[in-house]
Amino acid sequence: MSTHAPPRRHALSPLFTPSSVAVIGASSDPDRIGGRVLRFLIESGFKGQLHPVNRSGATEIQGLKAYAHMSDVPGQVDQAIVLTPVNGVEAAVRDSIAKGVECVLILTAGFAEIGAEGRALQDRLRDMCRAAGVRMVGPNSLGILNLANRYFATFSTVLYGLQPQLGRIALATQSGAFGSCAYGMASLRGMGFSQIVATGNEADVDVAECIDYFADDPDTDVICAALESCRDGHRLRAALLKAAHAGKPVLVMKVGRTELGAAAASTHTGSLAGNDAAFDTVFAECGAMRPDSIEAMLDIAYFISVTGQLPVNEDMGVVTGSGGIGVLMADHAGEWGISMSPLSASGQEAALALLPFAVAANPLDMTAQVTSVPGGVGRTIEVMLQHGQYGTVMAYLAHSGLAPSRFAPTLAQLRDLRARYPEKNLVLVMLSTPEVDQQLAQIGIPCFGDPTRAMAALAGAVRIAQRRQNLYALPQSPAPAAASLGDVSTEALAKQALGEAGLPMLRERLCANATAAAEAARELGFPLVAKIASPDILHKTEVGGVMLNLQDEQAVRDAFSTLMQRARDAMPHARLDGVLLAPMVKGGVEAILGVQVDPTFGPLILFGAGGTAVELYRDVALASAPLNPTRARALIEQVHASALLKGWRGAQALDLNALVNALCALSDFAWQHAHELDSIDINPMVVMAQGAVCLDAVITRKVAP
Repeated sequence: MSTHAPPRRHALSPLFTPSSVAVIGASSDPDRIGGRVLRFLIESGFKGQLHPVNRSGATEIQGLKAYAHMSDVPGQVDQAIVLTPVNGVEAAVRDSIAKGVECVLILTAGFAEIGAEGRALQDRLRDMCRAAGVRMVGPNSLGILNLANRYFATFSTVLYGLQPQLGRIALATQSGAFGSCAYGMASLRGMGFSQIVATGNEADVDVAECIDYFADDPDTDVICAALESCRDGHRLRAALLKAAHAGKPVLVMKVGRTELGAAAASTHTGSLAGNDAAFDTVFAECGAMRPDSIEAMLDIAYFISVTGQLPVNEDMGVVTGSGGIGVLMADHAGEWGISMSPLSASGQEAALALLPFAVAANPLDMTAQVTSVPGGVGRTIEVMLQHGQYGTVMAYLAHSGLAPSRFAPTLAQLRDLRARYPEKNLVLVMLSTPEVDQQLAQIGIPCFGDPTRAMAALAGAVRIAQRRQNLYALPQSPAPAAASLGDVSTEALAKQALGEAGLPMLRERLCANATAAAEAARELGFPLVAKIASPDILHKTEVGGVMLNLQDEQAVRDAFSTLMQRARDAMPHARLDGVLLAPMVKGGVEAILGVQVDPTFGPLILFGAGGTAVELYRDVALASAPLNPTRARALIEQVHASALLKGWRGAQALDLNALVNALCALSDFAWQHAHELDSIDINPMVVMAQGAVCLDAVITRKVAP
């Protein structure tokens, strides 16, 4: 007898697989919203029990026995769909809970999306459901579709014109309009879905939890999602990582690319690490991909769902009957990180033996004369499959797919090749009929009419495969308690706190007057840098608050007076603590290190090319805290200017280990103080042949609500 425990039932299973459903607010008019949901459930062929509920007293609605109240419905009800006007929703939910439902699907609008009063009602519904252990989707949801059991619980008018087909792609979206647009577009191109859900206002169930559910779903291979916002960054991270570890690619459309809060940011880091950049970072670290459009999302989902696998590498072989199309594909490969290794010597020999007129390279140009060789197309494609280490072979076959009967012999060859080279992806670019596309999909070969879209889909699939190789490790516990930051309002105090945390600092002196500055200069040695010290002046260069290369005591005295006067002129009300003196550092490469504590995802570590033009060039990258040395090095590698650290064009290589250690120390500091921090800006940090040093630092704390 087996001792294995049965699989854990997911908390969202009752939403997608109910056996008995009450439709509260059902209408006899199949074109009204209340009637449309019932109509679609009937027409879709849902096999569960349907119970229309309407206080009108009607005994029958759309051919089904109707009930005036939930308490009148016989037997167990798994799910309630609420379609009543907003003033009747609270009673409907209360009655559903009393009936013992496991979940409620609220399609009615008029809640948090319209204002404070609606939000208060929405919160009451959420609290009622949570107290009873009942899950809630919505309110303001467009509904759920489960293609396996034909549960079409939606009022979307897209169902008037098409019927989504069963497939292996799941879709979770906050926006119902986005969802119906996406699955409508997909259905028109013959793509199928496993399940679709629009979460609406997400008072309870959100897109992240739906991704978590789809990661467990045996009928789903690819997950598409659309987010407008996220209230629980930890849950989203966990769901994306769960899907990645389950081998299920996730494609997330995140609308709203504006860097929220950047206009109010007080540091370089704050303006560079906006909330939208945080989403990009988290998606990448958790193995997900963010497409630029619905079409791109569907293309990548189609590519992966048809091939059934991600490319084993980023190398591509191209077979084409057109030199121009081959060049176009090569151009895109260079833009999107796809490599095209040269055709091997054995491959060139095999190609020329088959096609003496061919251009035996990669792309392998068959020319139009390939039609004179029996089975020439399939045999040429096999040359690329057999004689290269290409994870993907892409073949341009012009308009061959528009004549299904003439294409049939090639289809038979392709079916054989797919069976003999299952580890490699084979992709066609050609004009074709839906019949041919379906036949190709059945043997695991995606077909695109546009070579650019084919290349973009391949690039997306490759990116997902690459991201899986270095996934973020979700911390199992919160950061250890740390002592309060204390006063970090000035550069000197910020540097002191960061220095105690392990970041490299210079010997510096804060001087309250010119005499003290001269004495400090004798102790520190020359040349020196002098900077205005004020908790109210964060960016000193913008007020002329920095003077360099001071060579003697008189220069230091003069600099003190000049800096104080400049500060008074530029910001008359600023508090002035004096002037900060530090040794002048020459050589090395300037970098920026920073922290932005994102309200959704917590502390993010920033690294990039530093200096005064950092926001102009924006050559920066982000990573979620906490960092380890491996992830710190990966962060550095994302920045183009990191090449300067390795000895660019014969220059001396710099101390990468010192930079890695500084990033890890900064990450630990941010992780421990995330509850107090808003941002940290270290610009510049100079990386030298031996060691590194922070030359400026700004720490901003959270503003109390």
